[in-house]
Amino acid sequence: SSDPILAKQLEEVGCATVMPLGSPIGSGQGLRNSYNIQMIIDNAKIPVIVDAGIGSATDASQAMELGSDAILVNTAIAKAKSSRLMAKAMKLAVEAGRNSYLAGRIQMENQGISSSPQKGIIKYIE
Repeated sequence: SSDPILAKQLEEVGCATVMPLGSPIGSGQGLRNSYNIQMIIDNAKIPVIVDAGIGSATDASQAMELGSDAILVNTAIAKAKSSRLMAKAMKLAVEAGRNSYLAGRIQMENQGISSSPQKGIIKYIE
C-alpha cells in the first residue's frame, strides 16, 4: 500500500523499513500515486523502498528522485525483451535518480526565467 498513515504506523511498531507500492505488483504501471509516496518519504525516519509496479527505468529514476532509499524490481527485468539490458538500464536509472535527488531540483516557476549571465554579452549593432 502507499498509505502514509499505515506507513507511519508500521514505523511506530518497529518495522525496519516501509515498502510502499508504486502500483499493483507485476503491473508495470509505474508510480500511480507519487504524492502519497512522497508523503511517506518525507515523514519516515526509516528507509523507504518503493516496491511493485516499476515497469521501466523512468519509473525507477522517478522513485529515487522522490527521495526513496531504494527500489525493488523484478517483473520489469524478468519480462523485458533483454533482461540484461533492462537490468543495466535500471541500475543507471537508480544512480541518476539518486544523484538528481541529492543535487536538488530547481525551484518550479510559473514562467520562464533566463539563467544565462547578462555580463559579457556582445550586442549586435546595425
